[in-house]
Amino acid sequence: MSIDSKALGFGDVARAAYACDPWTGRGRLVTEAGSLTRSDFQRDRDRIIHTTAFRRLKHKTQVFIGQDDDHYRTRLTHTIEVAQVARALARALRLDEDLAEGVALVHDFGHTPFGHTGEDALHEKMEPFGGFDHNAQSLRIVTKLEHRYAEFDGINLTWETLEGLVKHNGPLVGADGNGLKGPVPQPILDYSARHDLWLASHASLEAQVAAVSDDIAYNTHDIDDGLRAGFLTFEMLEDVPFLAGLMREVHDRYPGLEKSRFTNEVMRRQITRMVEDVIGFSQAQLRKINPKSADDVRHAGETIAFFSPDMMAVDRQIKAMLFSRIYRHPDIMEIRRAAAEIVADLFDAYIDDPALMGSHHWSAGLQDLPKPQLARHVSDYLAGMTDTYAIRTHQRLFDHTPELR
Repeated sequence: MSIDSKALGFGDVARAAYACDPWTGRGRLVTEAGSLTRSDFQRDRDRIIHTTAFRRLKHKTQVFIGQDDDHYRTRLTHTIEVAQVARALARALRLDEDLAEGVALVHDFGHTPFGHTGEDALHEKMEPFGGFDHNAQSLRIVTKLEHRYAEFDGINLTWETLEGLVKHNGPLVGADGNGLKGPVPQPILDYSARHDLWLASHASLEAQVAAVSDDIAYNTHDIDDGLRAGFLTFEMLEDVPFLAGLMREVHDRYPGLEKSRFTNEVMRRQITRMVEDVIGFSQAQLRKINPKSADDVRHAGETIAFFSPDMMAVDRQIKAMLFSRIYRHPDIMEIRRAAAEIVADLFDAYIDDPALMGSHHWSAGLQDLPKPQLARHVSDYLAGMTDTYAIRTHQRLFDHTPELR
């Protein structure tokens, strides 16, 4: 029985003129036939969810490593929260919700085990060979390292999703072609040479809302997890006037509320205020710039979807509190030291003996590789590990493995 695509309602969504249109996009590196039942951005989102890299996020650290409590966020739960906020923002701004959600779902694919600690340790080891960057690693995963399809490596995402993955935090190069925040990672330059990602422009609004959704999500859930872990107290939150005001509001409305409910009422208000702020600021930016197309957004010369100046100040205050109270807490720093040791030990072991990587796919044919290529191969293998796999592997290869608690 044939399918009537028009009857499915495709193309009927009231997207704004400045939104990305999945029906007139820039396509994929490897041309594929369209789907009768899904737009190209829907297919991207679905492909992302079905990857091995997505499944591995459930055992990768967000902030807290080696905790016994199952309620702390992982990379997977963080990613789902970011995607939910991104979709809400996209709907409010009349963007393509599937593209915004897809960029949010893929944005952390390249993270190593043990969060930013693992990334820092791996970057130090890879510095002689071009360094390690989690955004560049995300691109390598979806364009090279996932082996699922008969006709291509990676998952052959659309140009718009790849652009959002690479540039969701803004342009990478200036008008002179030089990197705006240091050298552009080589994997990004290599891919863009084949499939130009316009590294000097901003990304689409869909990618911009995914980026600010990341800030909203981790600002909120790191406070929630910090309270649960005992690194934060409500008294500490009073140091941020915005949070103090939310707590007073909840206390006045629900006096005597138990701690878990009180925390949730504060957190949900925090997300709501931040989301509403982004919507209001973005609408004002759109009125000022008046983009007529997605490319007008890319060439606007400034970020459109972001916090207002007042909320940016709040964002900085929250981040400062999280850094001083959690991220740089002596107990967390000790755990980070131990995690970095695990990553560094594994890297050195695999460089010395690539056969230790085990499977034929990862260890075969490496004897004659030049050192830089071998190092990148080892980096790919290590970056793909979950926290639990990295710990188990270290325990198998070494006599002593540091405790991460």
